[in-house]
Amino acid sequence: MTQPASPAEVEQLRAELARSQQQVADMAAAQEEFLRAVSHDLRAPLRHVTSYGTLVREVLGDLPPEVAQGAEVQEALGFLATMDQSARRMGLMIDGLQALVRASRTPLHLQAVPLADAVVQARAALAAAEAGRGVEWRIASDLPTLQADPTLLQELLVQLLGNALKFTRPVAQACITVQADAAPAGQIAFTVQDNGVGFDPARAGSLFGVFQRLHRETEFDGVGTGLALCRAIAQRHGAQIRATAVPGGGCTVRVGWPA
Repeated sequence: MTQPASPAEVEQLRAELARSQQQVADMAAAQEEFLRAVSHDLRAPLRHVTSYGTLVREVLGDLPPEVAQGAEVQEALGFLATMDQSARRMGLMIDGLQALVRASRTPLHLQAVPLADAVVQARAALAAAEAGRGVEWRIASDLPTLQADPTLLQELLVQLLGNALKFTRPVAQACITVQADAAPAGQIAFTVQDNGVGFDPARAGSLFGVFQRLHRETEFDGVGTGLALCRAIAQRHGAQIRATAVPGGGCTVRVGWPA
């Protein structure tokens, strides 16, 4: 029969647990400080790149017309456009890193949030992305109520529905479905499904990584931080998130939430 731990052993275990918790907290704080410093320090040279690129274009624009229309000047303008596009993309990547830090570190304010209401708010936030399109929305009437931080849940839904809108753009009749899903005891599940371009299921393992993209930038915009943000938000709530897809056959994202 296993002997119960002595008071001294219990105290030692508590001390080791406290040290481990402090190490984890120190590592998280160091990571956050690093990302903040990197984000702040990188923005200054980015501003210089975009600002001086604009000045160079103005200088080239002041050249005599016969020179400004020359092949060399036009080639230089093309280089400047690429430089500006890359700098702006890097700015979006920094924004994505900062959003990940906020989602990972902000205090949780849990409350009962009807998922149907949160979906309505997320759709309103995405009105510009949907403008001019005939998207068919199928929102189930039996969506559950989640114990969640309203702001973080809203961010998660904006990312998921925004992706569904983005990747159904090439489809003649886009259809996006949000519905409850069967889940084991102690869990609530819902899915976001679209009939968009899908992706190669062999690459699903990297889908939720930072800066991971499964489509070319020329096809779809974005820097690959949206689903990483979704995963961070889910993990903060003790939830799981996964995606399945078929190339050309749409994508389904399933979120399993603690009941």
